[in-house]
Amino acid sequence: MPSALMQAVRTRTQSALESGDLQPIQAEQTVLEEAGLPFIVRWIAALAQKDSAPTTLPGGPRNVDFNPFLEPEPALLIGPIGTDHVVILNKFPVCLHHLVLARRAFAEQRTPLEHTDFLALAEVLSSVGGLGFYNGGPEAGASQRHKHVQWVPEDPGNATLRHLVAGLANSHDHAGAKRTGQPAALHHPLLSVRHVFLPVQAGPGEDPQRSAESLRQAYESARQLLGLQVDADGLLPPHNLLIHDGWLLMVLRSREHFSGVSLNALSFGGTLYARNAEQVQAIRAAGPLKALLQVGVPWPDASSPAG
Repeated sequence: MPSALMQAVRTRTQSALESGDLQPIQAEQTVLEEAGLPFIVRWIAALAQKDSAPTTLPGGPRNVDFNPFLEPEPALLIGPIGTDHVVILNKFPVCLHHLVLARRAFAEQRTPLEHTDFLALAEVLSSVGGLGFYNGGPEAGASQRHKHVQWVPEDPGNATLRHLVAGLANSHDHAGAKRTGQPAALHHPLLSVRHVFLPVQAGPGEDPQRSAESLRQAYESARQLLGLQVDADGLLPPHNLLIHDGWLLMVLRSREHFSGVSLNALSFGGTLYARNAEQVQAIRAAGPLKALLQVGVPWPDASSPAG
């Protein structure tokens, strides 16, 4: 599975680049450090193209209800994963081999994630590592209503939870929590937004079924700890989810943009994506942590609780 999946991804990526169905990733980046945390701000031309791209046939009118995941473009389709998902190259990637794991049948993006969603992610994470993430609603950076999770590989410059995890007050309890099966909910002292870290069984070499169940349980615990309840339509409040290297991070969201910059789950993994140089400057002027605070939900006392 590992070599077969990634070989298919590499092959499809190359053919899609050659055909023009996937635009080459042209990026400039700068590193900003705040309170000892490194943040990478990338300016990616493909994201600006995304704003003006037609969402129907070329030359046709823009349709906000267009669903690219029900019938994925053949040039971008990798194939099925599990029973309920397909793997698709992200048409507007933030890095090489940026994948979408989309439900075969339509479901609203803001409905709760289920075991099948975590199993699709676990299949990839157990095989090749990397970071899985989820944008729960437009305020959290989701551009499509069709249920999907995403994945980016472990590469320099890509989002990671390692820098935040290193600053958790009780991160040394991680191994013990995994052994006992008792989740140790932790908070980062520099993140002033409502969030929670939980240890999970996720990463290279983990059994996908056990990993998926660990992720589901941690997700339900995080929802309970942060008070995420479905509304009358069965939809959750906006939130982000990141899964990387044995940790799950959930963050509540209030809005998508900071000074015109769209921030999604990857922003809480230390990599922010801008569409132009002016947006890069806006993040530099304010500082990345303030930018994250502006799109999150502050703790009642405007500070993170002790871990």
